[in-house]
Amino acid sequence: MKYLVRIMLSLAFALLCASQGLASDKLTSLCEVRFPSDARIEWKCLKLTSKDTPEKLFGAYWQDVLRFNRMDRRHFYDGISIKVPVKLEDIKGFTPLPAFYQDAAAEKKFILVDQSEMFLGAYEHGKLVLSFPAAMGIEEHRVPTGEFKIDAIDRRHTSNMYPVEEVGGPYPMHYGLRFFMDKSLPTTPSYYIHGRDMPGYPASHGCIGLYDEEMQIEYYGDYDRKVYGKDYHELGQPLLEGAKKLYQWVVGNHEDNGKFHRINYGPRVRIIGNPPL
Repeated sequence: MKYLVRIMLSLAFALLCASQGLASDKLTSLCEVRFPSDARIEWKCLKLTSKDTPEKLFGAYWQDVLRFNRMDRRHFYDGISIKVPVKLEDIKGFTPLPAFYQDAAAEKKFILVDQSEMFLGAYEHGKLVLSFPAAMGIEEHRVPTGEFKIDAIDRRHTSNMYPVEEVGGPYPMHYGLRFFMDKSLPTTPSYYIHGRDMPGYPASHGCIGLYDEEMQIEYYGDYDRKVYGKDYHELGQPLLEGAKKLYQWVVGNHEDNGKFHRINYGPRVRIIGNPPL
């Protein structure tokens, strides 16, 4: 019976969270996606070519430009337009979140998600220690706002309903941190923070997505080489691993067997704002 209940919950969770497809299927200009913090930085729109890579165009600031556009390297491809700051140094270590969050001052660990900025921050006693771009829910499947708590984790969670569209196999939701179960619905759907593709605009079906190039290499490596003639990740550069870093920060020194299990030490999660588009 318990096994059956878990299967039902996993199916409901997958229905809310899974999302497939490349950014080219939906949006060709990230310049159309506006965030409140855009007004603080002078930027221009640049259309990418097949020869462009973040490293070649922006040097030491390549990660900052990706963060500014809320995108990963896999979605940095020919034909898409992105925002490029006029002065790259203006976005060094870019985050739109406050360096200190007073409401978290008394909390050992606290997670703030600002949907209007599509960014997630991890705080320790009010001080920002980690921040990452975050993929939000599409219009029909918004991420819920309010106060929540991480109550379960699953390092290698995968969808039981949706495949990876390009290559097949269950859709990966690695480094999963469950923060809400909607008990008002018969299926009791679950909401997670987890690794996924980051196209730079709302793309999930209810969950919060973070960088996970480790997963992209595993699932898309051969496909990307065949389709694009290059690998977006094996470039001799550090991987973008927001989901992994947040997961490790939540777990800390606690024991973790890597499988789904409930925890009693999870930080509080506050989700505010509405996503663009």
